[in-house]
Amino acid sequence: MSIITLTTDFGQKGYYLAVLKGTILRADPELQIVDISHHVKPYDIVQGAYILKNAFRHFPEGTIHLACVDNLSSSPSLIAFEQDGHFFIGPDNGIFSLMFGHVPKEVFRLDIDKKNPFPLNGAMAKAAAHLAAGKPLFEIGLPAGETERRIALQPVISTSQIRGSVIYIDHFENAIVNISHELFEKTRNKRRFKLFFKRHDPITQLSRCYHDVAIGETLCLFNDAGYLTIAINMGKAASLLGLKLGDMVQVDFVGKMRV
Repeated sequence: MSIITLTTDFGQKGYYLAVLKGTILRADPELQIVDISHHVKPYDIVQGAYILKNAFRHFPEGTIHLACVDNLSSSPSLIAFEQDGHFFIGPDNGIFSLMFGHVPKEVFRLDIDKKNPFPLNGAMAKAAAHLAAGKPLFEIGLPAGETERRIALQPVISTSQIRGSVIYIDHFENAIVNISHELFEKTRNKRRFKLFFKRHDPITQLSRCYHDVAIGETLCLFNDAGYLTIAINMGKAASLLGLKLGDMVQVDFVGKMRV
C-alpha cells in the first residue's frame, strides 16, 4: 500500500482539505494518506519547506509527498520529481528549492485543466495515483525546463559571531533559528558564547533538553532537526519573549579559539 503525505496551508475548518483527500481516494481508494501538517501559515512557503524537509526522511522510501502551500500564487503550475528515494509533487513556487537548495535535473510539469478555476486537486491526485501504481516518473508529464527558485535567508558569519533569524515558531511557541548545530560548533571552536535576542539578557549555556532549567526559565538548545531553538521550560517563548518570524538572533563567541 503506497503512502501519500500532505503538507498544506488549508487549515482544518473548511472543506478544502476534505476535497483534496476525497479526490485522491477517488483516484485510488487503497492509498494510505498521512497528514504532516495543515497549519502552515497561509502562503508561507518558507514555513512549509521547513516542516516537510524535516519530516519526509522519517517515511519509507517510495513515499509520495504532496506540498500544497501557496498553490495559486501565480499561474497554476505543478511539478513532480524524485529526491533521496522519495517523490514530491507540488506547485512550482520555489518551495522545493527552499527544501533542498536546488531542484533535481529531472523535473516534470503536470498537465492541468486550465479551464477549471481550481485545477490542482485533480492533477495532484492523478499524479499521485500514477506513482503509487509503480508507473515511471517520466510518464507523469513533460520535462519542466526552468523552475521557480527561492533562496533561503542564510546566517551571516564571522570568526567571532553568527547573526541568524527566527524561521519557525512551533506549536509550543519555541522559536527556531536558522543556525544549524554543525555551523554553531564549527564557528564556536570550543569557545564560550552569548546568545542575544531582542533586549533580553543573553543566554550563555547550551541545554540538552527543556528540563535542564527550572520551570519558567529561558534556555537554548538544538532541536531534533538540528536547529538552534530558544525556549522557555513549560512556557511559550515566542509570546513571553516577544519573538516573531524574521527577528534577528546574534551569537557572540568569546575567549580564545582552540587550536
